[in-house]
Amino acid sequence: MASVEHAEPPPRAFPGRRLSTFFYERPRLGLAVLLAGPIGWLLVGYVGSLFVLLLASLWDTNPFTSEVVHTWTLDNFRRIFEQDVYRDVTWRTVKMAAAVTVACAVLAFPIAYYMARVASPRTRNLLVVAVLVPLWASYLVKAYAWRTILSGSGVINWVLEPFGLSFDGYSSVGLWLVFTYLWLPFMILPLYAGLERIPDSLLEASADLGGRSLRTFARVTLPLAFPALVAGSIFTFSLTLGDYIAPDLITSQQFIGTVIYDQRGTNLPVAAAFTLVPVTIMVAYLLVARRLKAFEAL
Repeated sequence: MASVEHAEPPPRAFPGRRLSTFFYERPRLGLAVLLAGPIGWLLVGYVGSLFVLLLASLWDTNPFTSEVVHTWTLDNFRRIFEQDVYRDVTWRTVKMAAAVTVACAVLAFPIAYYMARVASPRTRNLLVVAVLVPLWASYLVKAYAWRTILSGSGVINWVLEPFGLSFDGYSSVGLWLVFTYLWLPFMILPLYAGLERIPDSLLEASADLGGRSLRTFARVTLPLAFPALVAGSIFTFSLTLGDYIAPDLITSQQFIGTVIYDQRGTNLPVAAAFTLVPVTIMVAYLLVARRLKAFEAL
């Protein structure tokens, strides 16, 4: 009599397997559970902080003790918009952020272009490492190093001394140099990524149609790399707009970050209200960048 083979029983459904099957059959629910933690942290840590900041800007302070009084008022915003000092500080900070962004763009474009379109793979890798290495150093170390470089006995004045020249490093120009150095990698990397994605066939087609190097650059390369340029400007502009350490080390002029830092202990509601100014500026900047398709280049 022939023996009948016994069929193996199905594998035991462990809780993990049942849970995996449950989410596999409900992909939207699985995605929601997967993103619940990061989105929840974002809402609590970032949006929640902005909400608390908005509440603090609506409070008042005791004129004698400088203690925060939880009474609702719009005087803090009225003070920021009506007093010239806050408008001057805001305008000075925006101009500095724009100047740093332009300088970083001018310096970063040829570097990124060489990395993406000219350099060999080995040289390209070395240049990428060279761009990333300064980001590993401490911000404070770099800021204090530049403070030494810009001092009266620093390297710049040592080079200019034989020519009878001197440079006041503790000024807006010195701060502009420091910011440009600090944020330059944040412009190079998006530009490098944007230029690397440009197909060679487009450049070859321009050459076949009679376009010379400058014409191809102006009509093909630059328009295609412009979203990446705007993406890099998001970093350089926003980082300059909110920085308070470098301005405090390099110059005696007041910027948005230094004003907020100085008033956080004496007039917290005004400092909170003034903090919303760069937030508003950056929201408007991001909306413009989105229309220019900068987020696609990140």
